[in-house]
Amino acid sequence: MDLNRCCIHTITTKPWTLTESVEHYAAAGVKGISVWQNAVEGMTHAQAGELIRRNGLDVVSYVRGGFFPHTSAQERAKAIDHNKKLVEEAAALGAPLIVLVCGASPDQSLEVSRQQIQEGIEAVLPLAEQLNVKLAIEPLHPMYAADRSAINSLAQANDMAEAIGSSHIGVAVDVYHVWWEPELEKQIIRCGANGHLLAYHVCDWKVNTLDLLNDRGLMGEGCIDLKKISGWVDQTGFDGYVEVEIFSNIYWQTDQHEFLGKITDAFQKI
Repeated sequence: MDLNRCCIHTITTKPWTLTESVEHYAAAGVKGISVWQNAVEGMTHAQAGELIRRNGLDVVSYVRGGFFPHTSAQERAKAIDHNKKLVEEAAALGAPLIVLVCGASPDQSLEVSRQQIQEGIEAVLPLAEQLNVKLAIEPLHPMYAADRSAINSLAQANDMAEAIGSSHIGVAVDVYHVWWEPELEKQIIRCGANGHLLAYHVCDWKVNTLDLLNDRGLMGEGCIDLKKISGWVDQTGFDGYVEVEIFSNIYWQTDQHEFLGKITDAFQKI
């Protein structure tokens, strides 16, 4: 895949500051950056956006909102307020999109958590529409269903996006979470046909993973058929950035310049 479509999440090169990430991504020929909230330190979001654009990069998304479900009404209200703040930060940054890790509570059913997720998104939506920031529901692998997300398949994410029915609501497809789904092609086509495919994230699933959160693989070193899935995404007409998002205790401990070189090499082989 052409590097002109490459976006990298700041969490991927976690040891670098935002300034370092921006400078090194640009030098490597990467054109987009997705900014994690913790990366904006020592500057305002407006200043961070200016820094990124000054170096010739596009701000692709702001990560991450969500975590709406709680058994306490007070905590649910706090989550909504937090997400409204994120929308304001995204607008100041110049990010067109916030990725939502929707949340879950082990103290209540998944059905209740899903209802609270939809209610939370709908409560944030008017501000998102006003500031022209889209919200992308990201389905997470079922291993995270207890406490990270009650949205555990692309079908569920599609259902919710369709139920909310706003041009500012869509879906983020991350191969790490959905590669295993038996109806993945069908659901990607459905997502694209509805105009809901807002983001596409890539990495790889290592067969003998050491950590279910922080041992993601570099593209090509696992078992995900990235060429096939990317082909399905392209067939929908999606022509946006392909976002590299790798959480890795192993790679974070290596030389980040060498890691970035491996990322750009692997990206071009997708």
